Amino acid sequence: MIQATPTGATGNGAISGLLDSAGVPYADAVGAAITFVVAFAVIYVLGRALVLPVVDRTLKSRDLDEHARKPLKKVTSILIVFVAIAVAFGFAGYGNFLQSLATVAAAATLAIGFAMQDVLKNFVAGVFIYTDKPFRIGDWIEWDGNSGVVEDISLRVSRVRTFDNELLTVPNSNLTDGVIKNPVAKEQLRLQFLFGIGYDDDIDKATEIIVEEAKDHPDILDEPAPSVRLTELGDSSVGLKSRIWIADPSRGDFVKTRSQYVQAVKERFDQEGIDIPYPNRTLGGSLDIAGYQAVAEAADDD
Repeated sequence: MIQATPTGATGNGAISGLLDSAGVPYADAVGAAITFVVAFAVIYVLGRALVLPVVDRTLKSRDLDEHARKPLKKVTSILIVFVAIAVAFGFAGYGNFLQSLATVAAAATLAIGFAMQDVLKNFVAGVFIYTDKPFRIGDWIEWDGNSGVVEDISLRVSRVRTFDNELLTVPNSNLTDGVIKNPVAKEQLRLQFLFGIGYDDDIDKATEIIVEEAKDHPDILDEPAPSVRLTELGDSSVGLKSRIWIADPSRGDFVKTRSQYVQAVKERFDQEGIDIPYPNRTLGGSLDIAGYQAVAEAADDD
């Protein structure tokens, strides 16, 4: 009767037989160790030579930045090591040991999974950030009342520098579970500002001034064209909302351009006699003072 022999056992037996014929003591154990080392080295080298370049090309085809490709390639390298160890155990004839090790590893993985739920959650969120690319390093983002410029993105946390020069270390799950606003994701950004003028002022004249100052500003785009709409009739003012567009936006460009533009419109309003009214309230009614006549008579007697 012919019995099939596993490939790993055959390789291990051949090496052990050579060592035994050479008079090497513990030939079986030494042969198994040599088989393990050789198998691990071959699989590891092939994995590094074949798998890593494929993964790198795939990541590049998805237009991932270098900082995003680096940790993913590191994860791939770790997986190659684990695969090489598992296959080398099989070739060396350590099947029973490998099975026991797999059982222990499965139990450990379950325990670690429960203990590290938040870490794993942030890790998965980091992978989604790399693949979905809601923001990149250097982008200005806003979330949950916070804002700043992204300085670093890792698989567990992202680091954001606020405009007060504070460094925030943010778990990635905080950035994927909620809404993130990325004003600089596109090449253009629209700015809005509400100008208030008096009810007696000329709306058409004020609108003309607002548009002219937008066209005269070098950092405000002609296309899309600046626009003004009457959007509010307040208690003391008429609200004219200006909409302008800037190119290649950043937080600095946004603040600087809006400040210069609003100042220019205010100065033109002053020159043209257009008022920006203060909020005011008119109070009506009467005030009764009890006993004032008695007080007045007492004063007269004195």
